[in-house]
Amino acid sequence: MARSDQPALSDEMVERIARRLSAIGDPTRIRLLNTLRDGEATVGELTAAAGTTQQNVSRHLGLLHAEGIVARRKDGNYVRYRIVDPSVLAICDAVCGGVIEQLDRALAAVSGSTAEQTSAR
Repeated sequence: MARSDQPALSDEMVERIARRLSAIGDPTRIRLLNTLRDGEATVGELTAAAGTTQQNVSRHLGLLHAEGIVARRKDGNYVRYRIVDPSVLAICDAVCGGVIEQLDRALAAVSGSTAEQTSAR
């Protein structure tokens, strides 16, 4: 995975990278990050967007916070979360683009197959 202009990754770096990817590799956390892409949000707002319980959202936010992906700040009676590591959005965007391309190719193959079957009749 290392490019020729980068030094080899140490075992510690490999572990950190794996933890970071694992932290963003959960459907609920992807939903939370996608919501936070637009800016700060409270736990209540994130709970509504993720369609799960407040306890579950708090647990996921705690993990994202521990990994340095999100930060939180007290705002009166609320806690607001925001993304502090924008590289996770770049990762999500790259993966999303790859998934969209793959689906487009699959749809094109099915459409082409359907068109071929129709013209053969």
